[in-house]
Amino acid sequence: MLTQLKVEAENQSFSGTILVKRNNHSIIESFGYANKAEKLKNTHATRYGIASGSKLFTSIAIFQLIERGFVTLETKISDCLTFNFPHFDDEISIKHLLTHTSGIPDYFDESVMDDFEELWINTPMYRIRKLVDSLPLFQYKTMKETPGSLFRYNNSGYILLGLIIEQVSGQPFSDYVTEHILTPVGMKDSGYFELDALPGRTALGYIEKEDGSYRTNLYSVPVKGGADGGIFVTVADMEKLWRQLYHGDLLSKKMRNVLLSPQVQIEEDLYYSYCSYMEVPDEKPSLFIFMGYDPGVNYRMTHFVKSDTTVIVCSNHSDGAFNLLKAVEETLANEV
Repeated sequence: MLTQLKVEAENQSFSGTILVKRNNHSIIESFGYANKAEKLKNTHATRYGIASGSKLFTSIAIFQLIERGFVTLETKISDCLTFNFPHFDDEISIKHLLTHTSGIPDYFDESVMDDFEELWINTPMYRIRKLVDSLPLFQYKTMKETPGSLFRYNNSGYILLGLIIEQVSGQPFSDYVTEHILTPVGMKDSGYFELDALPGRTALGYIEKEDGSYRTNLYSVPVKGGADGGIFVTVADMEKLWRQLYHGDLLSKKMRNVLLSPQVQIEEDLYYSYCSYMEVPDEKPSLFIFMGYDPGVNYRMTHFVKSDTTVIVCSNHSDGAFNLLKAVEETLANEV
């Protein structure tokens, strides 16, 4: 497997780190540069942004609050948020937000815009340091569908979930996640860092230009991530998180089973749960799928249930993680 990974990484000019954990055996390899100008290589300890891969933290936080009795899946956003949403349906629930079925307008509507950077024309990215700073991107827009009627991937819904976490817990979102998820799991190298104040061992995100050179994503994504995306992690920290969620006590077994249960059918065997995509060929999940994409960020994490294999790929380029993931999947398939 290691030889195939290195060949694929070289063929794709991959930049990032991959971890494969099968039972108690791990493979971890790093490629490319965390800082191209300074020729600082990516290492196993490099921290990467994972874009929408961060939504898992938001879902876990919400389920912790459900378990503690503060909210339920049926709690309406109108009952726990005081912000003005003049065109939103009063029946939108936490369940709708978690499963991308709320029908609210997404601040990044791919049917309207092709380039994520278009978002910052009227709302400068350097002003977005708190969840509330993102509200002007969608707060006064009209509904797209009736709540519960259609799955449509939605970043705005996770902004609202983060605001609910802040309202209920009385803490800023990133503080809540740090205290109740990162610290208990032992994710000491991960956090919600600001792009203009990144700590050491953090990879810069790179966007390829037309001439084949690269620029950083400093002006392409919010200066600080939140409930919809933007945490920085190491691959080892993400493996810890998944192990604690899937086998540990981050949530009770009952609550964990609900979090990871299929909720919305997307294709024949493909579903969305309360936190991830999943393949469900025989009524039970066989594969959990997490992903994230921003300009200069590409992330994939999968867990194969039967073989108890977890694959985590973090890249500080806009693409490449999927190709390495497929190389691992092909190797695993050949081993069966």
